[in-house]
Amino acid sequence: MKKLFNTKERMPDDMIDGFIAAFPHCVRRGDNPRVVRRTELRTKNDKVALLIGNGCGHEPIAMGFVGQGLLDANVVGDVFAAPSADHILEGIEEVTGDAGAVLLISRHEGDVINGNAAAMMAEDDGLNVRPLLMYDDISSAPRGQEEDRRGAAGTMFIYKVLGAAAEEGQALDELVALGEDVRSRTRTLGAAVSPGVSPLTGELMFTLPDDEIFIGMGVHGEPGVGRRKNGPVKDLVAFMVEEILADRPIAPATPTVVLVNGSGGTTMMELLTIHGEVARILDAKGIETTSPMIGSFSTTQEMGGFSISLFTPTPQMLQLWRAPHGAPQFPRIFGEA
Repeated sequence: MKKLFNTKERMPDDMIDGFIAAFPHCVRRGDNPRVVRRTELRTKNDKVALLIGNGCGHEPIAMGFVGQGLLDANVVGDVFAAPSADHILEGIEEVTGDAGAVLLISRHEGDVINGNAAAMMAEDDGLNVRPLLMYDDISSAPRGQEEDRRGAAGTMFIYKVLGAAAEEGQALDELVALGEDVRSRTRTLGAAVSPGVSPLTGELMFTLPDDEIFIGMGVHGEPGVGRRKNGPVKDLVAFMVEEILADRPIAPATPTVVLVNGSGGTTMMELLTIHGEVARILDAKGIETTSPMIGSFSTTQEMGGFSISLFTPTPQMLQLWRAPHGAPQFPRIFGEA
């Protein structure tokens, strides 16, 4: 399949060039050209820094989420590859002040190894850095083994809630505890209907018969937990919602935020249809939905598919979820007046 790039080696850097050129009022390159940071930092004064390192190819996450009320920096790795521990350390050093930093780590092997190593090196350098592991994908490990699960689209609740809380001035220990609580209240399940194409090889990332859907496919084509025959989307959504609720039940009248995330090759028409089915199912169970997020935010090139995430926030978390922000590619969250 055709891809639009100059050279394979320059893909991440050309992408960063374009992002900085589009939004210079809020983002700039760091001293390391793979560090994308806020143009103006409060973290050198009194604010806890919030940052993450991750491979590119999944945009707008996480580079597009750098800005006021969200991330202070994103350390960008190569395509589908975590940045090195040294690069993450440079990002930490650039944005961290006396208030310390939370280093978000989406639970994938390379991200965990390099992120934890960078946090340890930063501590050795006298910086107060706390790694926060993010995971939410119920297909990747059974109930009771949540810490073994992969990070998926539901991690965006942590980005936003912690970003807003840090902007309000919450301290490091408070932010880590808040992030752990958000994580415990979030569950995600995905489905893939067609493969994406690797920018590096030009080859399909997996194969799938035209009449089948993968349940639980990972963002890099990691194996799912099962297959279903294609059919009305309401049946697929009903199955997925029931699986999520079996993993973490939600009582009637519990305010619940629904995130429907497209994998990159799924249209907004399809995503809105999916959200409508989720809302209908939850309403029938007496579960109150509020402040949804619908769109393609954590993507795998043009992979066809989506994920459903359910998050049951406390009133404080819901306020932080709805708080205004200045990140170029994170959507505005609507809520009650």
